[in-house]
Amino acid sequence: MPPALSPPFLVLAADDPERLAVFYGALLGTDPLRGVSPSHWRLLGPGEGRLEIYAPSRRRPRPRGEGRLALCFSRPAGQNPPLQVLNDWLTTVLPLGAALVDPPRQEPFGAEAWLADPEANRLLLLVSAA
Repeated sequence: MPPALSPPFLVLAADDPERLAVFYGALLGTDPLRGVSPSHWRLLGPGEGRLEIYAPSRRRPRPRGEGRLALCFSRPAGQNPPLQVLNDWLTTVLPLGAALVDPPRQEPFGAEAWLADPEANRLLLLVSAA
């Protein structure tokens, strides 16, 4: 019988892994941890979630490109209107190097805004109404 699988995690190729680790560390509210090499960083999320950020091999570079996969960070609105919570959140995220791709908007499930991280990867901020 093969050994049990480890919990899945996300990997993100980066031109500047340390800068991206600092950016996502601020979003997660955690300190980035140095990985297995100077160009590798690890962020531990809630539960067993984790994000690995690394510089790709120069022999096998990973070109940038927009895909359909995006990181999503969410938080509950609590007693405040979701759009207000989202706009407040954006005031802390945008100065870290994110860029707004689609402006914040109210949806039936809450409020959302699509951004690009400092290396133009897609990122969704979601504030749930419940």
